[in-house]
Amino acid sequence: MANNGSLKSTLAVSLNNYLDAGAIVAGASGITLWQNYLGLSEMHLGWLNALSANALGAAIGAIIGGFLADKFGRKFIFTYNLLVYMLGVLVIMLAFNFPMLLCGFLITGISVGIGVPASWTYISESSEVHNRGRNICISQMSWGVGPMVILLFGMFFAPDGYLYSIVESLAHTVIGADAAQTAVEVFSSRVVFFTLFVVAFIAWNLQRQLEESTEFTANKDKKQSGIVDNIKLLFTNRIAVKTVVYLAVIYLTWNLVASVLGFFLPHICETIGKISNEQANWIASTQWMATVVITLGVSLIIDKISHKLIYAMGLIVAISAWVLIVTADASSQVVLWTFALLWGIQSGLSVQIFYALWGSELFPAKFRAGAQGLMFFVVRGLSAVGGLAFTNAYGANGEGFTIIAWCMVALLAISLIVGLVYAPNTRGKSLAQITKERYGDEL
Repeated sequence: MANNGSLKSTLAVSLNNYLDAGAIVAGASGITLWQNYLGLSEMHLGWLNALSANALGAAIGAIIGGFLADKFGRKFIFTYNLLVYMLGVLVIMLAFNFPMLLCGFLITGISVGIGVPASWTYISESSEVHNRGRNICISQMSWGVGPMVILLFGMFFAPDGYLYSIVESLAHTVIGADAAQTAVEVFSSRVVFFTLFVVAFIAWNLQRQLEESTEFTANKDKKQSGIVDNIKLLFTNRIAVKTVVYLAVIYLTWNLVASVLGFFLPHICETIGKISNEQANWIASTQWMATVVITLGVSLIIDKISHKLIYAMGLIVAISAWVLIVTADASSQVVLWTFALLWGIQSGLSVQIFYALWGSELFPAKFRAGAQGLMFFVVRGLSAVGGLAFTNAYGANGEGFTIIAWCMVALLAISLIVGLVYAPNTRGKSLAQITKERYGDEL
């Protein structure tokens, strides 16, 4: 039977995933508007992606937030972090040049990174043994709801959207009736980011009322461990090092692909598929709808069936999606829609679910969040490099898409093989039991 306490706290903390993915997609859905307004090049777009919640910004925040959560508690992060997020979003809303826009993306990304290790750790520590996978899936589902809602907002407020008249009126009120058309149109993106500001404010008020994780409190009462001590322990314990390498490999190879699609899918649809921004956002939004539905289904079974089976199914669908778009006519709307739906399905079965689950299960409480922060730092940091490489290889009109697509297939194949070979068997076990089996009584 579900425990209402763990479900309630899971829902509150899961808003962080909404804000994480929402920040990525808010930038993606309006990127063409910012490009037109500020005269940005493909390289500028690459830097926005690289320093955002999608990559380096989150990487920097994660390695800081993980060890802070292990030292001062999960609640410490929830009490202050979303204030930083709101600051970053506010800077984006008010941006009038590229450095200011980039700064806003960076601040928001850092906050996202700080929150991720604490969130996944808190959900896992607050869950019952037979609901841990379900709660992680609910958190992951929020990661799908965010983009779905933000893309819908992006379409409604976009030029020619149903609610654009509101945006236009607001823009003329703020910047004058004779403002340039590009300056007026970019207000639709500013309004979308304002919705994230509102959700962040609500989430901050909910999360600062949460109780501290009982497992963190119990571990802290046993022995005070400094941040430096925990870092040393993480890097000197053989089991911990192997676990970090395993999780980093399966998550990195998948995330290099997912981060590109998370930020650039509308852009890819517009350049490869030759469709409008509105059509591209409808495709992306539908993809996220599929993600939410599939993740909800997975949440009902993940604690009851083989994790390896779900993991393999997700990556097989992901590989199929990329093989389809690289071998079929990518300019066909049928192919674009099928590709997006397949990717949406795989996202509902995705590696990120198992990274979040195993990352919170396979480490002891004293450096559980820190280990996740370290891996997140590596993965999102390298994803920043991957994003820059993508924009460089892709070209202004998608000339390099074929080579990129086959690289994506190879990365997903690595994630599939390594993940299946070394997948842990943790289903139905308590965190204390898993820790004792892996580390004995030494930690």
